[in-house]
Amino acid sequence: MLSVAAIPGSLVPQRSADPNGVVQFERSNPEAFAILDALQVFDTYTSVWFSAIYLLLFISLIGCIIPRARHHWRALRSRPPGTPGRLSRMVGFTERVAPRSTVETELESAHALLRRQRYRVERYGDSLSAERGYWRETGNLVFHAALVGVLATVGFAGGFGYNGQRVIVEGQAFTNQLTSFDSFSPGRFFDESSLDPYSIRLEEFVPEYQPDPTTGFPQALDFTAYVTVVEDGETDSRQIKVNEPIDIDGATAYLLGNGFAPWITVYAPDGSPVFSQPVPFLPQDSNLTSLGIVKVPDGLDQQLGMRGFFYPSAVQLESGALSSVYPEPDRPVLTFNAYVGDLGLNEGVPRNVYALNTDGLTQITGGDTDAPPIVLGLGQTAELPDELGSVEFTSLPRFASIEVHHDPTQVGVLVSTILVVLGLLVSLFVPRRRLWVVATADGDAVRLQYAGLARGEDPQLERAVAEFAHAHGGESGVARRDRRGGGAGRS
Repeated sequence: MLSVAAIPGSLVPQRSADPNGVVQFERSNPEAFAILDALQVFDTYTSVWFSAIYLLLFISLIGCIIPRARHHWRALRSRPPGTPGRLSRMVGFTERVAPRSTVETELESAHALLRRQRYRVERYGDSLSAERGYWRETGNLVFHAALVGVLATVGFAGGFGYNGQRVIVEGQAFTNQLTSFDSFSPGRFFDESSLDPYSIRLEEFVPEYQPDPTTGFPQALDFTAYVTVVEDGETDSRQIKVNEPIDIDGATAYLLGNGFAPWITVYAPDGSPVFSQPVPFLPQDSNLTSLGIVKVPDGLDQQLGMRGFFYPSAVQLESGALSSVYPEPDRPVLTFNAYVGDLGLNEGVPRNVYALNTDGLTQITGGDTDAPPIVLGLGQTAELPDELGSVEFTSLPRFASIEVHHDPTQVGVLVSTILVVLGLLVSLFVPRRRLWVVATADGDAVRLQYAGLARGEDPQLERAVAEFAHAHGGESGVARRDRRGGGAGRS
């Protein structure tokens, strides 16, 4: 049930790992999003139904382990069971005669041999009862206890972990503080003071592409983020790749995504800049056609909002629309639809920097307005309508999306997993078996009977009984003759 319940977590983006993916899913499938969100599918691993299954499994395992551990402890301290009255009904029954010997001599030699073969041996009259294979149940208990260890580690220690995402533009740095993250998903027991002080500066982001020989479309070969890490007063240059994260003070930094962050400068009518910074544009396709939002709350006569598209290698289609044909900036072009009005930034309510709510705003370029959209090449400037000011496409840095993941469960899960495997191997390959030796005086000879019984499946038991009887005969140094019977018997 737990495995089946985990499937939705791999089919749809999760808020804890991919908040931008959740936003994009909502835009693309608003009706399905409302239903899935009500079912907590976007928070699968912390949902009520997943937690309920998790806890039930936890309780079930504990309820399995405790009584079995008590029973196993009593079995370890108890004597091997008494010798059955009719060994001929047992598996591998073998009967031999030792001439010129005594019962005591035969039992003593059998006892010594059984002890060397690591049997627990108890004497009942003129017979020996031996048992071994307690490690089988021990391994079984270790297996189940280790499963509880995995669940407990993930459930408890995982509460001290966190996931944080940050978009870093080339030339800018990120410091490991709660307010520096674009999105942050803490565990239940997370404490902000546990964040270690360090910083990551993105020096350069280098992608590698090559055209597909059959389709001509670009294929991504590699992505490399060259970063400078300042940790404990020491500066270190490192590389982050898609499958090669870096470790920093117990946390792991992964490369999640990349794109362009056009540097946009907005000027007031007098030529003074009122907005000047790189704006990350989110890729919408494999050629990095990207969507971005610019919000200018101050410095102009009215608040200004612009929804823009960036085309790294722009071409004009027959319809007049623009499209990008390659993910590298061979002919970068920006287009904007501009709006004026209250952006709602002064209401004290957090706003999504990648979304522009146009309700209550007046569109002044593009769409049904008389003014065409703003179209800018790299380094170009365009005037805003009504002498509101101007906007410039100043430069074109890249950005990298970094996820910082702190998982204190790794060591505990690793140890528990190793114990799971070892316990399972022991429980599968260590046989639990009993073996009996009965000695009966017959004149100046001793008649010996051997037989065994398995606790569970033990296809080698009959052979083991025969080998023991043969070894016992060789050790006592007397000739013997065999009479097998009832070898296929079961009890």
